[in-house]
Amino acid sequence: MDYQALAELLFPNVTQTAEDLEKRFPPRNLPEGAVITRMAPSPTGFVHLGNLVQGLTSERMAHQSGGILFLRVEDTDAKREVPGAVEVLINTLKHYGIHFDEGATMDGDNGAYGPYRQRQRADIYHVYAKKLVAEGKAYPCFCTEEELSAMREQQEKDKETTGYYGKYAIWRDRPMEDIQAQIDAGKPWVLRFRSTGDISHQFKYNDLVKGELTVTENNVDQVLLKSDGIPTYHFAHAVDDHLMRTTHVVRGDEWLPSLPFHIQLFGALGFKLPKYVHIGPLMKMDGTSKRKLSKRKDPELALTYYKAEGFPVQAVYEYIMTLLNSNYEDWRRANPTAPASAFKFSPKKLNPAGNLFDYAKLSDVSKNEIAKMDAQTVYSLLVEWAEEFDPDFADKLKADPAYAKSILAIGRGGKKPRKDLATWKEAKPYMGFFYDDYLETPVFDPKFDKETVKATLAKFLECYDPDEDSTAWFDKVKAVTVDLGFTTDMKAYKANPDAFPGTVADISTFLRVAVTGKTASPDLYTVMKLLGKDRTIGRIRSAIASLN
Repeated sequence: MDYQALAELLFPNVTQTAEDLEKRFPPRNLPEGAVITRMAPSPTGFVHLGNLVQGLTSERMAHQSGGILFLRVEDTDAKREVPGAVEVLINTLKHYGIHFDEGATMDGDNGAYGPYRQRQRADIYHVYAKKLVAEGKAYPCFCTEEELSAMREQQEKDKETTGYYGKYAIWRDRPMEDIQAQIDAGKPWVLRFRSTGDISHQFKYNDLVKGELTVTENNVDQVLLKSDGIPTYHFAHAVDDHLMRTTHVVRGDEWLPSLPFHIQLFGALGFKLPKYVHIGPLMKMDGTSKRKLSKRKDPELALTYYKAEGFPVQAVYEYIMTLLNSNYEDWRRANPTAPASAFKFSPKKLNPAGNLFDYAKLSDVSKNEIAKMDAQTVYSLLVEWAEEFDPDFADKLKADPAYAKSILAIGRGGKKPRKDLATWKEAKPYMGFFYDDYLETPVFDPKFDKETVKATLAKFLECYDPDEDSTAWFDKVKAVTVDLGFTTDMKAYKANPDAFPGTVADISTFLRVAVTGKTASPDLYTVMKLLGKDRTIGRIRSAIASLN
């Protein structure tokens, strides 16, 4: 077989050479040890938590080494592409703080190593496809879908490994005349890799997460170019990662079965193999067992879920960092105010088996992050969230910013700030009672008769003075407690609960429910101060009326 003639037959319009492309995309001028890596998602319209895990791993490896992080859109599978998905992808990653040095953007490409969308790089792939054919490392295959299906059925019937290999690779060594005849007849073809692997042979490979792996050689003649001339993921990623000078590839460990072919393909192309970082899956507890997070079953897999729930970006970032490196939490405790970028991230500390997603822990991390923020920051982020997800609430917050910030400032600051909020979605239930439209009808504990509750509220109104400090205010609450036969001595109540109808805590709860409609709220004295005299008295009177 004259492979050069075959290459010209298949790619008559390809005039560039691999040498031309090497000059067009030269090695990057970066410090020794700089990591060049990428995010390379498919535009399917679904951006998930695993993308963020991989993205943060890539971002940390690149930027803490003085390297480059770029975004490449792997859109070779047109059937799966969702219109507008690229924009969703870019906006979502930007929202979560993944900043790219170059790559695909909303307005096109940014960088000297593009195009960064694979469907725009067909001419580049064809150069290397022609090179492989000329070297006898690839060949055209004219098998129809029906023929391939029949082949698979026969392999399954004979209990053989499925695939295009060995005696089943019927176009692997066909003469030029057969190929010419098919092309003259206008028959479609795909380009297949001519594998030299043998499944009886194994070799060692060192993954940066999984450690040393025993890998079985690939013997399947995989497709490199589809019949429309668009490359498969396997071929495109090899060419792109070489020309974009990628040093490290971060991806999910579902790609491990493809690793033998990728190693083989890089070798056949004469490319240096990047270092692979295969990340384990995100899992959750399902009863007493673990399972992978599922797009169908688990809304928390989608990144849009965290934005809609109102988790601050920094909280999600901090939580993901605790998943990636087990020593991050210790570092954070020792460096509570340091930026996360100061942490020395290591891919070798990733859990090879994957990580267990813990919603409760994420909520705790988020409470801590929100507790660190000042009232202005909380207000700004809350309004930003509410404008998208609760416009009516946003309007109320913006109507009187000073009032809203005063509410959000309750218990904020100091050595032990309150940790009431884990998400912005929780803000309205937490503080909505400060706005009359959101005030709920008071419901008092039925174990106390209405007359007792009414008497409590009436006595409090008789002595209420909004100008008093918190000590004097609470002294009056205690005085009402004693007047009604309740006790302020909690030890005495615990020792003999039948001796009293209740305690000062119960009296306080009557007041709290009357004023806020809730049994739990921020400091009641501060609440009354913010509501003001007239609204406080008005709410207590309305509560009394509701008990008649």
